[in-house]
Amino acid sequence: MTEDVKELQNMVKILLEKVDFLTKENAELKHRLSKYENPKNSNNSSIPPSQDENRPKRKSLREKTGKKVGGQKGRKGTTLKMLATPDITQKHIPDYCNSCGNDISNVTEEFVSKRQVFDIPEIKIKVTEHQVYKRVCSCGHETVSSFPSQANAPVSYGNNIESMIGYFYARQYIPFKRMQEIFKDIFSVPISEGGIHYLLNKLVNKAQPAYDLIKQKLVSNTKYATGSDETGVKVNGDKHWAWTWQNDKATFITITDNRAQKSITETFKDGFENSVLVHDCWASHFNTKALSHQVCTAHLLRDMNYLTELYNHKWSMVCKTIFQSALKLKKKMNKVDYYIHNPERTKIEKRLDVLLNYQLPKENKELITFQNRLIKYKQYLFTFLYIQNVPPDNNASERAIRNIKVKQKVSGQFKSVYGAFSFAVLRSVTDTVIKNKISVFNSLKFIANLQTD
Repeated sequence: MTEDVKELQNMVKILLEKVDFLTKENAELKHRLSKYENPKNSNNSSIPPSQDENRPKRKSLREKTGKKVGGQKGRKGTTLKMLATPDITQKHIPDYCNSCGNDISNVTEEFVSKRQVFDIPEIKIKVTEHQVYKRVCSCGHETVSSFPSQANAPVSYGNNIESMIGYFYARQYIPFKRMQEIFKDIFSVPISEGGIHYLLNKLVNKAQPAYDLIKQKLVSNTKYATGSDETGVKVNGDKHWAWTWQNDKATFITITDNRAQKSITETFKDGFENSVLVHDCWASHFNTKALSHQVCTAHLLRDMNYLTELYNHKWSMVCKTIFQSALKLKKKMNKVDYYIHNPERTKIEKRLDVLLNYQLPKENKELITFQNRLIKYKQYLFTFLYIQNVPPDNNASERAIRNIKVKQKVSGQFKSVYGAFSFAVLRSVTDTVIKNKISVFNSLKFIANLQTD
């Protein structure tokens, strides 16, 4: 009887161990399956929309305001308005009666109404011939005048064409082949792809001082927070990285062959000691010298969307409401509120502390990982509630870096490192003048007219 009991106990033990093993395996398989049932996409992570499977409808992080879609009451609209002094005035006066057919050309006409048509005249290329002369002084010295800088060959293209190429390339993302077609069909300018490359390189060389100045302005900046972001870019089939550092008045873009800390150090060796650096949780950004840091809340909110879909746990839902409360508080804070005790801000921080100390279920591994990330970077989650000029998100940097992706989607990969650098230079200038509400084309035209050695 005793042996039977022992055998039975062993069998029960084996079965319990097997049940325990199968339970753990089942939990692991459920966790792995949940990733496919709730995949990451552009709505709940930093994955770009182009990589979304079946392109789901975008889920905005913005909360509903109750307002109707479209223009709101009181906004200033824009419409085509008549000019007081048009370039051409055409009078349409009847000569015959459209009832009986009598000649009324001698009858005094009366004004009825007017309409204006805005159009572009036919574009024709203008060729300027520069002639050099000499004069002989009474002292016997012969003085010869010189050609202007743009006339550096027997026949050459002017600075307007040079600036237009830069505009088409960096602002409108037009490929060289289509650019060549535009010049031929619209402007009647015959130009080869090689000619376009040559003029673009000239413009980039002239823009280099402006590019360097933008970099210096970012380093010396004390008025604005500095945002940073990076994205992969193809250069002649190889993976490179496009980086941006920007603020409200300037954008600097560069291309490197790696995503490591050395790319930041080589570009900004002293970091941004006078500015708060706004970015995602990429470690290289945290290793950059800065006055302080601000983690992008937009990234965090997308992560919380994903975790809620994955686990349907109240923790991520409550965490999201805390950050949304912080964003709402930011909008109603005035200048003084940043320097005095703010009860609402303190309440938000205490609510977050409770969440960070909450013990999550062990099987919710990704939720625990996210919680640990918030704990690690806790001091950089609400910097925007303590410094007025710090934004809560890094959306401006994402917009700046997105131009690289748009360029590649329209024109394909960059064929050389210098080609990628050329776009970085001109796009930095373009974004900067846009932020300062200056005409992009006029700015490029000004650069094209600069004299070079």
